[in-house]
Amino acid sequence: MLYRPCVRNGTPRNKIYTLSVAENDQGHILFVCFADPDWASCTLGVFLCQSCSDIHRNISQISKVKSILLAPWSDVEVEFMLSNGNDAAKAKYEQKVPAFYYRPTPTDCLLLREQWIRARYERKEFVCVERQEPYSSGYREGFLWKRGRDKGQFLSRKFILSERDGALKYFNKHDAREPKALMKIHTLNASFQPEKIGQPHGLQITYLKNNSTRNIFVYHEDGKEMVDWFNAIRAARFHYLQVAFPGAYDTDLVPKLTRNYIKEGYMEKTGPKHTEGFKRRWFTLDDRRLMYFKDPLDAYARGEVFIGSKENSYTVLPGLTPSTQGYHWQYGITIVTPDRKFLFTCETEEEQRDWMAAFQGVVNRPMLPQEYAGNCHGSAQDLANTTCTLVE
Repeated sequence: MLYRPCVRNGTPRNKIYTLSVAENDQGHILFVCFADPDWASCTLGVFLCQSCSDIHRNISQISKVKSILLAPWSDVEVEFMLSNGNDAAKAKYEQKVPAFYYRPTPTDCLLLREQWIRARYERKEFVCVERQEPYSSGYREGFLWKRGRDKGQFLSRKFILSERDGALKYFNKHDAREPKALMKIHTLNASFQPEKIGQPHGLQITYLKNNSTRNIFVYHEDGKEMVDWFNAIRAARFHYLQVAFPGAYDTDLVPKLTRNYIKEGYMEKTGPKHTEGFKRRWFTLDDRRLMYFKDPLDAYARGEVFIGSKENSYTVLPGLTPSTQGYHWQYGITIVTPDRKFLFTCETEEEQRDWMAAFQGVVNRPMLPQEYAGNCHGSAQDLANTTCTLVE
């Protein structure tokens, strides 16, 4: 017997639809992107949002995607869905997910979401622990395309990640004995930035060099390879933090492994005297540090502002002081610190609202004890009385 979609009181209903709503009401959908899932994999027994269904279609050898409302369903398929579902799939395919492994959200880039689904269903990495070796062994070596700092060309470079050495290294020549750069694990961060880098598998890696944030941009043609590098970095940081903070719960350490930037985009800025002309710059809000760059892919920031909390006299105000001149964009923002005011302008009112919300979220958050330990990557001065300056 085939179950075909029908309409009752103007609303499509059938057995699969009813079951899918029940699954979603209990929060069982992998990525809860819509009120109700519109798709299902009749071979895996899981309900899917639109985004996940597109990925599942690319692994058609193991996942057959059907519309809940529009496709006919056989008795066998309906019974299979009834006896499985998203909770059962989670129990089956996520038995041994490492604590450090990044679980993507609906807002993450396509690469992370696709590789999570492939790791889960296609490669069964969380059932067979030996398949996690590429990112969990504590050592990883391989070649990535790295963007040159000056000319901007992507060149093949050898990378080595070693938990034993506590560092990620890369070499300019394949047979070089000494690394071009040594990035200490405790200062590393990694964030996928496909649009900014112009590569679907583009990864931005940051680390501290001479107390300044250094950016490098890499990619690999193989999406699995790139995500394995990302999770290997997370694993190395996880094991470092376990040693640095013995007794800490995994749930406390995992959020510290890697972080996405709160917001990025263009604004205009002026200098400390507020008499200089405004210049268009790319800004990155990384936790409490607002950095700016002439180009989004610059290796180093031209300057940065530390943003403390309202308890330490930091405030964010819309608009500029009436005497301000030399700006082109009309939507201003003023960040008031204990030392001075920083003036910025946005191109649109929407951008102004978004930046204001991001800054306000940082200012409203109480500062942690470790954030008082230093500013500008380790200054001994109290953060409540110190502000990094824009140097341009």
